[in-house]
Amino acid sequence: MAGDSAAVPGLGPATWYPSWDLGLHPGSGLVSVVLAIAAGLGAVAIRAGLLAVRSGLTWLSPRAVLVAAGAAVLLLTVLPPLGSADHLSYLAYGRIAAAGDDPYVVDPGTWRGGTDPVAGAIQPPWQHTPSVYGPVSTAAQVLAAWAGDGSLRLTVWFWQIICGLAFLAVALTLDRLTRGNPQARARTWVLWTLNPLLLGQVVLGGHLDVIAVAFAIGALALASTRPVWAGLLIGAAVGSKVTIGLFALAILWGLRHRPLPQLARHLGVMALAGLAVLVPAHLWSGPHTYDRLHEASRQVSLASPWRLLTNELDPVFGSGLRDVIGPVAMGLGAVLVLLLLRRMREVPTGIPADYPAGASGGASGGASGGAETASMARAALALGVGWLLTTPYSLPWYDSMVWAPLALLTPTLLDGALLARLFVLVVAYVPGRVVGMSEPVEAITLGFRRSVAPWLELAVVVTVLAWTCLRWKEFRRSEGQSTMDDVEHGRSASPVGKFDVGSAE
Repeated sequence: MAGDSAAVPGLGPATWYPSWDLGLHPGSGLVSVVLAIAAGLGAVAIRAGLLAVRSGLTWLSPRAVLVAAGAAVLLLTVLPPLGSADHLSYLAYGRIAAAGDDPYVVDPGTWRGGTDPVAGAIQPPWQHTPSVYGPVSTAAQVLAAWAGDGSLRLTVWFWQIICGLAFLAVALTLDRLTRGNPQARARTWVLWTLNPLLLGQVVLGGHLDVIAVAFAIGALALASTRPVWAGLLIGAAVGSKVTIGLFALAILWGLRHRPLPQLARHLGVMALAGLAVLVPAHLWSGPHTYDRLHEASRQVSLASPWRLLTNELDPVFGSGLRDVIGPVAMGLGAVLVLLLLRRMREVPTGIPADYPAGASGGASGGASGGAETASMARAALALGVGWLLTTPYSLPWYDSMVWAPLALLTPTLLDGALLARLFVLVVAYVPGRVVGMSEPVEAITLGFRRSVAPWLELAVVVTVLAWTCLRWKEFRRSEGQSTMDDVEHGRSASPVGKFDVGSAE
């Protein structure tokens, strides 16, 4: 609300319509301190919420939670986006595409002589960088640009509305998946619906990742029983951001136990529905849609653990090292995914075995829709975590892809690990813009981002890797002993409020 600062790109003269701000222009030091404190409070709030869920936080009214989430989203969507200038890049591409030009080729900084009120607002270092986003994302950007009609503030507001609605769509989907299990439902409220760090990153930050996640989690929820709708949604998700295609692999994993003829028919319908979205979208976006993917794949973000390697070896081997890091990272990510799948195969979820309500368990060859959807959620989390922890280029808002499936599982070490990762990344990218910082603020924030955050992120990777290598049979043995103790003392082995396993894989 304070307006233009090192964290908030200015939107020009004030108007009667959103986005609203007071134009106070706070200094970069004050902004950075306030944002770092806010990140710490957000992390503490999430941890406190998780502890409350374990203690039986089931008395909250779902309607009250939805009203609170709606109010938070409403507030954040009428304020200027904070934490980066990515939204201005999105809207520049949308403005270019709405005018009939190709955002995958055109230099946004020089389009129309750099004088366009929307495209001309694009910020360093992206003024001369064409779009790298999928055609469905570009279509959403076009929609906001069309609705804004040349006003930067109004265009930004419409983009914020799209992101806010996508966030609420994920919240409603998670709530629907866990309905009937109060403890599991409350966990989704803490990890997504009322999560202050996510609200700050993807709603207030205005990042398109939340749109792709909304499509993907919708596809996951429908994949077991509604292949047409699931196919349309997963096609839209992949067309929004390529890496969200990992959810398609998760869906395939969840359906793998079906008889082969039934599986082939189900996947065929989904594939055709997905192509019904992707083919027209790519015909519209043109042949240059993915021209920049190779260049983007060679980037290494400052807070990534891979920086510890490139900082030392780039001066020796030059930028050619980046061509090696990409494939190595993919290989390590695949290994981590396999370890996570093995480690989480029996982790319960909050998805009822009879999901969707009234579904016949025999419709999928003996496995219930709930069991399949639970398996998809585990796989989506494993794939997302494996990619995020090993990819050379990762930013805080990328983590939204793992928090939705994480909310569906029972508590594990991943809760703390992913919270630590998100917190470190949020603090590392304070205040957010590459301009507007004083020299002391730049030295401190970039110093943390380059020299401290990579080590902390590496610690998260090592922690998760160690957890995956623990012998699962020891856990099962302790669980079995606990159950026997319950029986001997006359206690129920499945007390009310426990999460349902939802799968007998």
